[in-house]
Amino acid sequence: MSRLDSFIRRLKAQKALLEDIAGRLGDLEGPVLELGLGNGRTYDHLREILPDREIFVFDRDLNCHPSCIPDADHMIFGEIHDTLAFCGPRIGSQAALIHADIGSGDPTTDLATSSWLSPLVSIHTRAGGYVLSGLALDLKDFKELDLPEGIRPGRYHIYRKVD
Repeated sequence: MSRLDSFIRRLKAQKALLEDIAGRLGDLEGPVLELGLGNGRTYDHLREILPDREIFVFDRDLNCHPSCIPDADHMIFGEIHDTLAFCGPRIGSQAALIHADIGSGDPTTDLATSSWLSPLVSIHTRAGGYVLSGLALDLKDFKELDLPEGIRPGRYHIYRKVD
């Protein structure tokens, strides 16, 4: 499969999963944490499908489309492993959804990312909340959910924090 085909499949899977989880959130309280702004496409889609939900975005750089820049209160600059560790007072409560699309494609780097990301995600997700990640995470108090039909296993991972 070409890299273009792989990219298209990944974006289709990401869109379907975000919309699926948005439908599951219901009245579960808490903000959304978007780990990695990138070019802003996912953040923009989250704003559209969760218009009443507060969304905090974490990234070290601002390289997105101008229409996708979060306001200053919701954009948290710095290395995610540093800023996520200390964001509690700023975000105010545990998240209903954390979306992490910060894989590098390099297996060693991705294992290192997963090792620091897993405990931070666990701390910042409320009971009953969801985590959608492009990387497999080691989350002790979570159940990994099945992916919807048509999404290749391993492409994404959905976790729900046990009540």
